Amino acid sequence: MNLGIGSWPARRAKVRPDDVAIVFEGRERTYREVDQRVTRLANALASAGVSRGDRVAYMGFNHPALLETFFAAGLIGAVCVLINPRLRKPEVDYILRDCGATVVVFGEDQRGNAGELAAELDVLQWLSVDGGGPGALFEDFLASGSEEPVQDDVDLEALALIMYTSGTTGRPKGAMLTHNNLFYQYVNALIGQDLRQDEVHLAAAPLFHIAGLNMMTLPTFTLGGRIIIHRTFKAAAVLTEMEQSRVTSAFLVPAMLDALSSDPAFPEADLSTVRGFMVGGSPLPERTIRTWQDKKVAIMQGFGMTETGPGVCMLEPRDGLVKAGSAGRAHFFTENQVVDLDGRPVPPGVPGEVIVQGPNVMAGYWNKPEETARALDGGWYHSGDIAVVDEDGYMYIKDRIKDMYISGGENVYPAEVENALLSVPGVQEAAVIGVPDDKWGETGRAFVVLTPSTHLTSEAMREELKQRLATYKVPRDIVLVDELPRNATGKIQKHALRANA
Repeated sequence: MNLGIGSWPARRAKVRPDDVAIVFEGRERTYREVDQRVTRLANALASAGVSRGDRVAYMGFNHPALLETFFAAGLIGAVCVLINPRLRKPEVDYILRDCGATVVVFGEDQRGNAGELAAELDVLQWLSVDGGGPGALFEDFLASGSEEPVQDDVDLEALALIMYTSGTTGRPKGAMLTHNNLFYQYVNALIGQDLRQDEVHLAAAPLFHIAGLNMMTLPTFTLGGRIIIHRTFKAAAVLTEMEQSRVTSAFLVPAMLDALSSDPAFPEADLSTVRGFMVGGSPLPERTIRTWQDKKVAIMQGFGMTETGPGVCMLEPRDGLVKAGSAGRAHFFTENQVVDLDGRPVPPGVPGEVIVQGPNVMAGYWNKPEETARALDGGWYHSGDIAVVDEDGYMYIKDRIKDMYISGGENVYPAEVENALLSVPGVQEAAVIGVPDDKWGETGRAFVVLTPSTHLTSEAMREELKQRLATYKVPRDIVLVDELPRNATGKIQKHALRANA
């Protein structure tokens, strides 16, 4: 019997075959059609030589083919590997070699890399979603597959998905997620969020990121809702889609919320059907929460990581302002602790490392047994994130352990300083690092991007911070920059800031 994620299109098609499952660029596909396409693709992959445990890679922006590849690989017991299409050739080369991909599906954005790598890598089959590049056309390959139902048994503890971490300090690591990991992630998401069978979910955040895929998109599919896919996020297009298609939910990151609320169409936009957004990536300022409350849109916030599928904590809409800045409390089937250097739980208000345990936690890192052993020491995933928990059990993420610096004997968490900077009117983005200081050992240096037409001096920002933070937390220097360095997943590269500090 196959209870794995690959069987889910067929299971959903049995219940509501004629309901619309996916909408992409005006084209609708029902659950019956998705099931038929996934079956054909799975059979075509098997005929091409893909076996149980083989890796099938997808590198491209949002497209129905991404979900079809994910389900089809799972249906025959293969492992889907999702690759960020913003990566450059050396980065893609490393991941494809590391995972040993047997099939690579690519979008037009990766056509150039695919063309160069096809001559260098031992890949059974290259498949082009949009045409051009090496190998066959995805649609032709899919159509060549049989419609016969796939009868393969798939163990729930078998690998289903490998997602590579961003690698801000080194080579990316492939987090291995099993069918069971994904099942419990979706159960956690469905319990924690108000998703329904009549959901109209807008998938504009990257589906090649763990949260874009697993927090709302696939849980919506499991329920039988409608998923509207946008290749990339564009604020104006998203607002228009929300109005015209009567969207009810979306997963977004804070920068997307700001882009939507800054769009000229936002004040008059009819968002009356939107029940709520799931937001992750960083805590939301109170002003952002209030902006969306004025639109009657509920904001759920979450904290997680690739290694946990991603769910660790969730903050319900009713707590958004009361517990502003919090990541919330643990998901239903997840246990979290904040511990000291010896692994002992710390009392409320005392910083420590976040460790996570539960059926959603990864099986380990692909081909990295030593790093797996360190990360999963004692049966808990050690996140490297510093947090405090309040008396009510709400977690507040302070920073990454490696980003904390010590000024005059006091621990300073850059994320706290960054949040204070973001509360200053006119500050669009901020990043803080520790730099050597003869007197204090280390002190802070902030890099700030201002909103257009804002004229703020560094000293004015420092004065604002002195009203919000202890003196030792206020950066000695505030440097105005046009943009902050980011990696392919959009994370700020603090090591690049340190190198130029």
